Amino acid sequence: MNIVTGYFRQAGTAARFLVLATLILGLAYPATVFGIGQLIAPYQANGSISRDEGGAPAASALLAQAKADDAGAQDPKWFHVRPSAVTWDPASSSASNLGPNDAKLRDAVTANRAAVATTENVTPAEVPADAVTASGSGLDPDISPQYARLQVPRVAAANGLSTATVQDLVDRNTSSGLEAFLGQPAVNVTALNLDVAAASPSSRQPQ
Repeated sequence: MNIVTGYFRQAGTAARFLVLATLILGLAYPATVFGIGQLIAPYQANGSISRDEGGAPAASALLAQAKADDAGAQDPKWFHVRPSAVTWDPASSSASNLGPNDAKLRDAVTANRAAVATTENVTPAEVPADAVTASGSGLDPDISPQYARLQVPRVAAANGLSTATVQDLVDRNTSSGLEAFLGQPAVNVTALNLDVAAASPSSRQPQ
């Protein structure tokens, strides 16, 4: 009898703990974190969603968007992001996992450098490192200001804008202050392309 009583006592304690833990960890804690996020950082808490001129959701500023053809070439009308090991597929995220001594990586860098030099009409020596190497996630929307400046003439010509106008858009989308101090200045291509589309005479949107 004592054994049965002890069993039910332990089972009751476990049940009460389960209910308490569910209320605290499964309901109260997530609701509190959600509420704090909505209160102090609603933009970030809701996915850093950028909107078009009409106010409709257009993209997440945390993810690279790049329309590429079957050969992997990006649309020449827009600023290009870094190469991607997952072809910018938001359903997956990974790097190439190729080491610095891997011949495949060296070949890819050489091919990417030549392609960027041709696209931007510059010499291979002028192509910055981030233009030819993939990020750890494969979905990084940020590029260096140097790579962005390299693309200004092409994007300006393709959209009927002056280079000064496009460079101003680049400057406006370049991180600065504490964000740049903790890392390094970077240009968010997703946000930049939305601004280019808004400034373009034909108001074209990047796909």
